[in-house]
This record gives sequence, structure tokens and C-alpha cells, in this order.
Amino acid sequence: MSESAWTFSEREFYLAEFRGRTLGIAFAQAPDAPLEALHSVVSELAKNGTRCVVVSPSRVLLDRASELVTRPGETADWRGEAWRGLGSGRSVGLWLPPESSSLDDEVAGFAARCASAVLDLRLAKLVWIDQRGALRDGAGKRIPVLDLSDLTKASADELLGDPASQPLLHEFRRLLAGGIASVNVCALEGLADELFTYAGSGTLLTPERYLEVRRLGVDDMDAAADLITRGVDEGYLAPRSETAVEAALARAFGVFIEGRYLAGIGSLLGYPDEATGEITNLYTLTRFAGEGVGGHLLAFALEQARENGYRTIFACTTSGRVEAFFKRHGFTRVAEQDVPAAKWADYPAERREAVHCLARDVD
Repeated sequence: MSESAWTFSEREFYLAEFRGRTLGIAFAQAPDAPLEALHSVVSELAKNGTRCVVVSPSRVLLDRASELVTRPGETADWRGEAWRGLGSGRSVGLWLPPESSSLDDEVAGFAARCASAVLDLRLAKLVWIDQRGALRDGAGKRIPVLDLSDLTKASADELLGDPASQPLLHEFRRLLAGGIASVNVCALEGLADELFTYAGSGTLLTPERYLEVRRLGVDDMDAAADLITRGVDEGYLAPRSETAVEAALARAFGVFIEGRYLAGIGSLLGYPDEATGEITNLYTLTRFAGEGVGGHLLAFALEQARENGYRTIFACTTSGRVEAFFKRHGFTRVAEQDVPAAKWADYPAERREAVHCLARDVD
């Protein structure tokens, strides 16, 4: 790549997705911490051409977070007032005052009023700020991604450790079923990571989590090249020259979540004379680790190998975790001499000493 070429970054990827849209950020309670994390994100989004609506029952918080505060339902024109305020480039606060003295009742009531306001405005996304940081499983482990069907089957006790929070899950379901593209749950300090990074810091909720596996288009290759760089930096992938990366991208395929989130990539490099193919650049994002992304990539590679008339496929790795993945899918370890000699041309000597080769029949 030339020095003048545009450099891909996760942040730019998400900023491009948010550009020209309006996001909501909801605070059921005013945080004890300062609002610098909020101001930083809102400011960056504003420069990006993304508008923000901050929703809270706390007028004090809204006065600190927004230049214009309006109260939904107070007048028939509140949505127009919000639009006018957003058009001036400022973030707008929606004030939903408390209606109960009970904390549990107020959080549930605020969630319902917040959901109604977000649906009225048809916001692109809602970020729910929660001091717990994310939805979690029974062992307390963060759940990075859930869809509407998962959310419908789960209880608040399972996801939040708090049966009293069931109304909150109900409102998340209502938002997704009502057409809001996604809801994020995260802590205030993790807001930037949740919005601007692959890994996130909280939980991403989507209407459905369909998987699509396909060859990469040219507009997918920036993100894919970034994943290859990550894989090399983490030691899962062998270092490659620019020419080798370009060749890998030309043959690459990926798993996409909801048609737009690239969750993992792989390539199939052919050795037609030996009737075999090599799975290379296999890398998946940890946020989507529970989606079976690696298995989908492998199935796509096998289908490509069949179409090309290959009898076997193989892979090489220095990672015990990656080796275990291949073994779970029918691969067995083979000697270096059992893979094409061309594989080792210009291969790093220090990596070759540690590499393990695995292979399986295509059928």
C-alpha cells in the first residue's frame, strides 16, 4: 500500500456507520463519576456528523450534558423542538422526570418512558448506561451479543442477576421489535469502546443475528486487512508481505453478522497440482466467539475445495487453541513433508520450528 492510501481503523468504520444518524444515550440514574467520557464521545460524534439525544430522569445531568433540554409530551411539538435543537449541531436532552419514589419502580418506569420516546423519534440506536457494564450469564461472564430471540427466552435473573429488572429487558425487547436497529448496554467509562471498537465493552442487542458467509468485496477488504494485522500481532497468523496480504484478500471470504459486521475471515489458497488447498488467515473476533464463526468459515472453505476438485485441505498454526479448533473439525496432525513444498517458500524460519500442520479429507 502506498503512504497516501487511506488507513482503515475500527473507529472510522463505526463512525462511517453512524454518520448522518441520530443515537440515543440513556441514563436511568445520574452517575457518580464526571461526564468527561460522555462529553468526549458526543463531541467526536458531532464532528462526525452524528447527532445525539441524551435521555434521563435527572434534569441536573441533562443540563450538564446538553445545551438544549426538552420534555417529551409536555407540548405537542416536542419532537419538532428536538429536531430543531439537533439541527443546530448540539446534543439534545430529553427530560423524563421521576414518577415514583421507589428506585426499582422508577428505573422500570423510566425504561418504559425512554423506550417510548426513542420509538417516537425513530433513533438509529440506543445506548443504555448501566453501572454493571453489560448483561452477564449465570457465571457472571459478559455476554457480548444477544438477539431478540435470545432476549425473549432469557429472564432478568439470568442476565442481570436481578428479577426486579425484568421490566428493563421487556423494554429492550420492545425497542428491537419496534424497529430500533440495535441497543447497547455498557458502563459510562466503557462508552467509547462499546461504540467504536470490535471487541466492545458491554452487550450489543440486535433484532436478529443472522450469519452470512461470502467472498469479500473490495469495500470489505479494509476491515479484513485490519483483522489480518491483528492476527499477526497476536501470534495467530504468520507475518506476510504486502503482496501476500493482497493475494490473501483476493481469495478471502468472511462471516458477516446482520450483513455488515465482519466477525471473521479466512482464505483458501490452492495447490492444484497436489489437489489440495490451504486454509490461511483464519481469524475471528472474540466478541462473536459464541457464534460458531470459525465453523462457518471452515464449512465455506470445504465447499470451495469441493468445487475446485481438491481431495484434501490443510492448515498450519503455532497456536494450541487454533490446533484444537481444527481437530474438533476432523483435522489430524501431519508432517511438514505431507503438505506442498511451495508452502515453505519464504516461510519465517523461527515460526517454522514451532508450526504444526493439520489436514483432512474434503469429503
